[in-house]
Amino acid sequence: MTTAVTRPHTVTARITTPDTPPAMFTATVFMNTARRHSFDDYQPGHPLAEATRPDGSPLRLVFHTSDRITDHEAAAAADAAFAVGNRQRPDDNGQTWPTDIRFVSVGDVIKVTGPDHWIVYLSVDHLSFSAVPEPTNLTGLAGTRATNRR
Repeated sequence: MTTAVTRPHTVTARITTPDTPPAMFTATVFMNTARRHSFDDYQPGHPLAEATRPDGSPLRLVFHTSDRITDHEAAAAADAAFAVGNRQRPDDNGQTWPTDIRFVSVGDVIKVTGPDHWIVYLSVDHLSFSAVPEPTNLTGLAGTRATNRR
């Protein structure tokens, strides 16, 4: 003979409290410095220079997950970094794009690190972003001490 056993329902929810920091994306922009690139799409092997702050330290843009950027949406984080890189807004920590670096444009590469530490590299295209392999030709830093020519 069997008897029915009633089990309580289990509900799992993610609750963000003031003590729980929101999940975030970080974005690092690599400026394409190829002499003949002329705002064409990024090609593996193009030389890239990492964007830096005026003091020469690496520039890491931070975006918290929200209605606009949710988990696993690297393109949304890249789009937010593109907006910062074109001086349209600051990142979620109030950081703005340095004035000694040109605007982010077609052919540049944005490295997006997600909340679970996954990484994707996205090339800035004419209308969107395309996943590319990790760049291997990093030539230095883009800032006051670097050449930012196109």
